[in-house]
Amino acid sequence: MGRIEETIKRIKPLNEELMEEAQRRLDNLTKPKGSLGRLEELAKRVVGITGEENPSLKNKVIFTMAGDHGVVEEGVSAFPQEVTSQMVYNFLKGGAGINILARHIGARVGVVDMGVASELKIKNEKLKIKKIGYGTKNMAKSPAMTRGEAIKSIEAGIGIFEEEYKKGVDILGLGDMGIGNTTPSSAITAVITGRPVEEVTGRGTGIDDGIFENKIKVIKRAIELNKPNPKDPIDVLAKVGGFEIGGLAGAFLSAASYRIPVVSDGFIVTTGALIAFALEPKVKDYIFASHSSVEIGHGAILERMGLKPLLDLDLRLGEGTGACLGISLIEAGVKILTQMATFESAGVSKSLEEK
Repeated sequence: MGRIEETIKRIKPLNEELMEEAQRRLDNLTKPKGSLGRLEELAKRVVGITGEENPSLKNKVIFTMAGDHGVVEEGVSAFPQEVTSQMVYNFLKGGAGINILARHIGARVGVVDMGVASELKIKNEKLKIKKIGYGTKNMAKSPAMTRGEAIKSIEAGIGIFEEEYKKGVDILGLGDMGIGNTTPSSAITAVITGRPVEEVTGRGTGIDDGIFENKIKVIKRAIELNKPNPKDPIDVLAKVGGFEIGGLAGAFLSAASYRIPVVSDGFIVTTGALIAFALEPKVKDYIFASHSSVEIGHGAILERMGLKPLLDLDLRLGEGTGACLGISLIEAGVKILTQMATFESAGVSKSLEEK
């Protein structure tokens, strides 16, 4: 765990002094105090994260991490496992929802094979192969992975961000792809938050009542069989997690260690954030929750971490689509801070402030 521990040690508290200065500037802009609501809060937090008085979010990056899950053998998903690799190809060809929204905000997309069950037979500069295994094992019959594999998945996520950081990253958005991945996400959420499985399990891609009831039973069986330790996030990840969830956790930690704001997407990505938070609580100050997912487990994680979502649009696609929308709002807040005139510079009477 050396690389994980080294990364965690580099995560520092936000720069409170610069945040206070940012607040003073926000209060002096040509508007009533606080009238731009959470946009002002977002800008101030970016200042505290980056340590820059006038931050710029020019280099926007989205990582979509993909992995398969052995638990699909238990009939917990409405889609077959091969859809994971098919969607990865779609991402690389630019035809998926994440591609459209990334282009909309001017972000570059990277796709990471953390554990797709097949060999991806395509050469593309956007594709990073960090495969820990060809899908996890069926967690209803055995641990999803070994502890060593869990550590490797987190370390891979750390390395992925470090590689991209050298190219220039001002803000990171995270997404996911993997048929069956709401099942391990619900299991992880139940274990770490201590909530009943029924309270954190949703319908994923839209399963019917029969599959949904089976999904809950499968998750309960996996937890009962593997007995993950809620005080040991690596153990939880290993026993009921996924390779891409570990990669996401590593990326959250790595971004925070380099003082880069990171935007979470929906349930699966925020499960990765929960693993990162369990390893180092300070990471939550670097995370922006882009939206409130239809998946009920997402709300349980946000509550546990004390994160307030920016949007509630009934999203449940994943891929990083919500993260793109969140980045757009965060950038808007930063531009308000850095580009809007102050009362003094605009020659506007400060009495406007009281209206």
